[in-house]
Parts: sequence; C-alpha cells; structure tokens
Amino acid sequence: MKAIVKQRVEDKLYQNRYLVDPGRPHIKVLKHPYPTRNLLALTQVCPAKCYQLNDRGQVTIVSDGCLECGTCHVLCGPDGDIKWTYPQGGFGVLFKFG
Repeated sequence: MKAIVKQRVEDKLYQNRYLVDPGRPHIKVLKHPYPTRNLLALTQVCPAKCYQLNDRGQVTIVSDGCLECGTCHVLCGPDGDIKWTYPQGGFGVLFKFG
C-alpha cells in the first residue's frame, strides 16, 4: 500500500514554469491616481500573488509567475483597471502535473 504524501499548494505551483516574453507582458495595470476597489482586491485574490501594493500606494504587477487563470480579467472586466491579453504563442505558463 502506497503512503499518501500531502503537498502544499505552493510546492505544486513551484513546479510550473513561465516563459517570459521580454518587453511584451500580457497584463498591464493601467495608470491610476489611487487604486480602485478592484485593484486592491487583486492583491488578495490573485492565486499567484502577481499583484502588489507598492510604497507609493500604486498597484503593480509582476506577471512572470502568472497562472493565466483569468481571475484579474474577470474581476476588472474588459474595460477595467488592467489591460489583459493572451501571451504570444510559445510564451506563458507551462503546467507540470504530478
């Protein structure tokens, strides 16, 4: 009988790889004088923790670890606080299951 080994979510996410497209991020936070409610929510709901509040009170993104789940796109909508597109072919997240 095999022993069941529990893994943390962070350990599983670490196995994924992300191929960065230099100079062409697929998500951009639009300029804002102060963060909207939805932008602040992104700092909490993004499963990859890509959104952060900087020391100037602005929400920023580091899309290198993005899971491309679409949470930010759904929360902010197509005309919201971010510009979201699919990564170019060959770039983006590579899921490793196991």
